[in-house]
Amino acid sequence: MKSSFRFVMLFTLSLVLFAFGNMVPSAAGATFRWDTISLSTPGGVTTINPGGSDYALAADLTTIQIRGHGTFGGGVPPTGGGFWATTGPSGTATGTFTVIGLVKFDVAPGSLPPGAVDNIGDVANARSGLAILRIKYSDGSGGILIVSCHLPVGSPGGLFEGITATKGYVDYWDRVPPVPGVNANRTQFHVLP
Repeated sequence: MKSSFRFVMLFTLSLVLFAFGNMVPSAAGATFRWDTISLSTPGGVTTINPGGSDYALAADLTTIQIRGHGTFGGGVPPTGGGFWATTGPSGTATGTFTVIGLVKFDVAPGSLPPGAVDNIGDVANARSGLAILRIKYSDGSGGILIVSCHLPVGSPGGLFEGITATKGYVDYWDRVPPVPGVNANRTQFHVLP
């Protein structure tokens, strides 16, 4: 009796793991591109371009703006970086940043709506997910950049769209959500061919 119960439990666990493993596209061994994106709707068609800006807030409402792109995965060191700016009670500064490490990336379910135009990569290669990147700012401070992409079709509700970041001892923990009609606070991942 004990042996058959163990078999049934292992079989059930195997089915559950198989089902969940097939719900999310695999990230094993793949190379991904991340972008802060610009979104427009010429003629009512959702169109995605690189180069958008994302914002997050610190506890004193100082804002950090991030604009950038890069790659990670595939067994090679991460690349990329971009522009940053802070504005608010903690001061105003600008500069560049460089990605120096990948802490973690989890791909999530989700896709672009039918008919979307993606000027960064193939629409079929767009992915939702959450990346945690180590970055170095041009003023010498270090930090973490969290890039989160919630594609509009089929992404889980707990996944946010946008970025959060740290810079030195300041945590820009409160992401600024995207707002319809405002071209900011959007991100995207692509599996590279």
